[in-house]
Amino acid sequence: MSIIHSSRRKFLQTAGTAAVAAALPMIYSKSSKAAPNSRINIASIGVGGQGTGLLGGFLGDAETQFVAVCDVFEPHRTRAKNKVEDKYADDKKSGKYKGCDVYNDYRDVLARDDVDAVVIATPDHWHATIACAAAKAGKDIYCEKPLSLTIGEARKMVNATRQYGRVLQTGSMQRASSGFRTACEIVRNGFIGKVKEVYVKVGGPPAECHLPTEPVPAGMDWNMWLGPAPYRGYNSHIHPFSWRDFRDYSGGYVTDWGAHHFDIAQWGLGMDESGPVEIHPPGTQDNSMLKFVYANGVKMYHINSADKNQKVETPVPFPDNDGVLFYGEDGWVFVNRGKLVTSPSNLASRPIGPNEIRLYRSPGHQRDFLNCIHTRQRPCTDVEIGCRSVSVCHLCNIGYWLGRSLYWDPVKEEFKNDEAANRWLDRPKRAPWIL
Repeated sequence: MSIIHSSRRKFLQTAGTAAVAAALPMIYSKSSKAAPNSRINIASIGVGGQGTGLLGGFLGDAETQFVAVCDVFEPHRTRAKNKVEDKYADDKKSGKYKGCDVYNDYRDVLARDDVDAVVIATPDHWHATIACAAAKAGKDIYCEKPLSLTIGEARKMVNATRQYGRVLQTGSMQRASSGFRTACEIVRNGFIGKVKEVYVKVGGPPAECHLPTEPVPAGMDWNMWLGPAPYRGYNSHIHPFSWRDFRDYSGGYVTDWGAHHFDIAQWGLGMDESGPVEIHPPGTQDNSMLKFVYANGVKMYHINSADKNQKVETPVPFPDNDGVLFYGEDGWVFVNRGKLVTSPSNLASRPIGPNEIRLYRSPGHQRDFLNCIHTRQRPCTDVEIGCRSVSVCHLCNIGYWLGRSLYWDPVKEEFKNDEAANRWLDRPKRAPWIL
């Protein structure tokens, strides 16, 4: 059994923008606003915790120029503006720089002709509305994972991206990591034999929100934060950090971490444009874990890391707190951030032949996005990939919520002969945010 460890810092260096100097050739296209070797004007929409991290990553690339930041919470806007202007002031050695505008409403950002691309890092319930509007406005898009709040939204995001000829990179950055790519190449090339089972360990689904109303903090546009979600009073547990716990805004940790690990499972199985055909939640077919079945017979299980009472049965001991385990007839491979474990032990170092499968080698997730703005090629985690991966996550949640076996058509993207389940494919939205 081989084990490869790396630190979180090393992972971020591998997957991040500033760490990789190599880049694909930059080819000018009339469909791209950015001229070759020119700076790409970017605006960030949503600059809370994750948005601030993405802002720092893109700021570290000399090709970008941040011209605007947008957030419904004034302290976030101010912090992001200062971060941008301090960076450019340092670069100019003058100690002074003004030139990053701030907005409360994303529509004001999209109306600007000088914005080439937007980075969307809002809560999940806003992703589809903003991304579809950005595509229509002619902007290229980096959208944080999970791609959408619903399966229906994800397909609308694909359609808008294709209709308007835009680049959309889903922020599932694990595809930029060599460890995850190696694991998937091991599986795709049959090094563990025919895949029998896959185990994905992440947290559980979200809950309904019944929190009491609290005073809205100064500088917060709460109505705009809610946007297309049902109206309810402000509560500090929702904003700024714990909105992922609630179904109106997120798919819980099934979509949060699942958008990473189910994405890797889909990549390893070669299902980037498809998905499972059956979903069996715990309690059905004697399952203690939610089970997916693919058309080729592969079974994939969700291990709920938040459920300490769940009976977990895996063919080998699960090697980490979270991650993905592929189990085949001739061996297995486990991957998580900073860990790659294989059996037989030499699989990670086994050479890939010239006629074997080699997967997309990203120069860094954000760098890849910038390259594709020039080349007009589809990025490492294109919108269709983001759509299919988040759809698996949503199917997982719907299975838990309905508590019965479901049968899915991945071509039509609907449940077979199940009107009640199909009502979960999308959600009503508050006006005027209807897609």
